[in-house]
Amino acid sequence: MKVICFMQDSNIDKKILIACEFSGVVTNAFRDLGYEAFSCDLEPTEGNPDWHIQGDVIELIYGIYETDDTGKSIQIKKPVKFGKMVGFPPCTHLAVSGSRWFPEKIKDGRQQEAIDFFMALVNAPIEQIAIENPVGIMSSIYRKPDQYIQPYEHGEPYIKKTGLWLKNLPKLRISNKIFPSLGSKMWNQAGEEKQLGWNTPEIKRFRNIFPKGVAKAMAEQWGHIYQKQTAIDEYFNEE
Repeated sequence: MKVICFMQDSNIDKKILIACEFSGVVTNAFRDLGYEAFSCDLEPTEGNPDWHIQGDVIELIYGIYETDDTGKSIQIKKPVKFGKMVGFPPCTHLAVSGSRWFPEKIKDGRQQEAIDFFMALVNAPIEQIAIENPVGIMSSIYRKPDQYIQPYEHGEPYIKKTGLWLKNLPKLRISNKIFPSLGSKMWNQAGEEKQLGWNTPEIKRFRNIFPKGVAKAMAEQWGHIYQKQTAIDEYFNEE
C-alpha cells in the first residue's frame, strides 16, 4: 500500500477518505475545495494517482493484524486516521434490483460478505461518515437510510434513487434541482447520451461513476463541517 503524506499544518478534520472509489469524481470535488481527500479502491484510479490508494480499504482504516503462534492477534500495521469518510460499498449483492439472484448469493455467502463489508465501513473509527447505496436490503438488515437523494436534485438530468446513511453529518440539501430529462439513462464520460446494455461490464463500470453534481454538493456542504479541532502529528503510512 502506498505512503500517505499529509501536509504538516493539516489537522485530522481536513483528512477525508473516499472509500471504494476509482473514478476520482468525489475525491476531486473535495480536493477542488482544498481538502486532503484520498480515494481507496482495489482498482487503479481514473483520476490523479497521487490521491489514490490502491488496496484494501478495511486494512487502511482498521490496520493489519496477524495471529501469532499462541493464537494472539497482533497489529503489524497501524490504521490511517481520517476525520471524515464518504463510502461507496459495492451494491451488487445488496441492491433489490438484483433480488432474483439473492437465494444463490445467500447460499454461497456472497451476500453476507457484502453485508459485513458494508457494516465495517459503517462502524469505522472515523468521526464523520456518509455511506451511499441504492435501494437494497441494508434498509432492513441495518436500518433505513437517513435520506434518499436523486441526481436531478443536484444538476444531473437523470434518475437514480440512492440512500445515504449518515454519522455526524447533516442531510444533503438540494443544490440544483432540474427536470430529469434522461430518465434512468446514464452518461458516459465524454458527455454523450448512451443507453447501456443490462448487466454488461460497461454498465457496471458506469454505475460506479458517481454523479459530479452530487459529489460537488457533498464537498460544499460537508467539507467544512469539522469535529472539535484537534492537533495531531503528521502521519506516515509505512509500506
